[in-house]
Amino acid sequence: MANRGSRIVLPAGVKPSGIWTPAQRFALLASRIWAWLFLALMVLFFVVTVPLASGGAVHFLTIRNSQNILVAIVPVLLLALGQTFVIIGAGIDLSVGWVMSLASVLSALALRWAFDGGVPLFPSVLVGLIAGVGGAAAVGFINGVIIAKLKVPAFIVTLGTSFIVRGVAYLMSENTTVIGLPTGIRAYGNDALLYYIWGEGGGFYFLQRPDVSGDLLRRMDTILPYPVIVTACVVACAVFLLRKTQFGRHTYAIGGSMQAALRTGIPVDRHIIKLYILSASTAGIAGFLSTLRFTAGSAVIGDPLLLSSIAAVIIGGVSLFGGAGTVIGTVIGALIIAVLTTGLVMLNVEAFFQFIVVGTVVIIAVLIDQSRDLIAGRHRRSAET
Repeated sequence: MANRGSRIVLPAGVKPSGIWTPAQRFALLASRIWAWLFLALMVLFFVVTVPLASGGAVHFLTIRNSQNILVAIVPVLLLALGQTFVIIGAGIDLSVGWVMSLASVLSALALRWAFDGGVPLFPSVLVGLIAGVGGAAAVGFINGVIIAKLKVPAFIVTLGTSFIVRGVAYLMSENTTVIGLPTGIRAYGNDALLYYIWGEGGGFYFLQRPDVSGDLLRRMDTILPYPVIVTACVVACAVFLLRKTQFGRHTYAIGGSMQAALRTGIPVDRHIIKLYILSASTAGIAGFLSTLRFTAGSAVIGDPLLLSSIAAVIIGGVSLFGGAGTVIGTVIGALIIAVLTTGLVMLNVEAFFQFIVVGTVVIIAVLIDQSRDLIAGRHRRSAET
């Protein structure tokens, strides 16, 4: 190695340490955008194959199907949003599925009690919202306190809480669906911002469901149902909270190194409690919206959604080791699961094959996440030598 003035000249073929090679750059870029590429390729695949499988009778990329996909991801995405913050903070919350169920039961009972007591419909809906989300947040607070103050592993705490919450939900619902709610709440859970009737005699309708039947009803598509709009607002708040606030920076710091976060003065215990309250609260919103959609409270509505929500987080690129991930990545992960399952159903693929495919995608996502960490680690060690 020669020193010409202030410039260091390396021998031919020798690269300075800490410099990214083209192969490393490509591998790192691919690991970051693979979910977007996979989603685009998957949509293209179903756009081509679904009409072929149905003889042209069914198409994948339609307004109705796209809105069905958005409605399908609402509960999974809401569970995954809170889970995103927890996992970035190097935790895990296994109770969100049953917290959603408890919130559904609580909101239904509170809404029915308020309406039967003479409270008008909209204030009764607000009472149900407060009861559902408030009860869910209380569970999150208990989780956070035990994890942060008693130093019990999050896996054990939230697993135990899930069983407790499950029992409470069954007791409060008397092991049956909570019914007898005012039929008017169905509009809050199923109506939409826009309606479109295609073909002759149709058009767009804004904030008003057209009173049609027969052929016109079959040709009517709903665009942006209210639960989708609510979920979009929650996503926007989550993006802002994680990217633009001190809360988000502290979450990344704790997930990266809890000891380093403590030394920098971050109130780690208090922040962990807030993370689990946030996770339970988004699950509470999901439970409340399910009550509005189905006009009933169910003690089992969230049971099958826990693993899907964790899968959405992992597919979206959130590191299981904490300290890395984005809300937008989680949204893409939820979309991948919804598009995948919807497309396979339209291709008449058996349900057990759907589980196999989703599980395979999760494993691939974890391998890609580990490869990204491996590449970054090698580069960091190269820069230090």
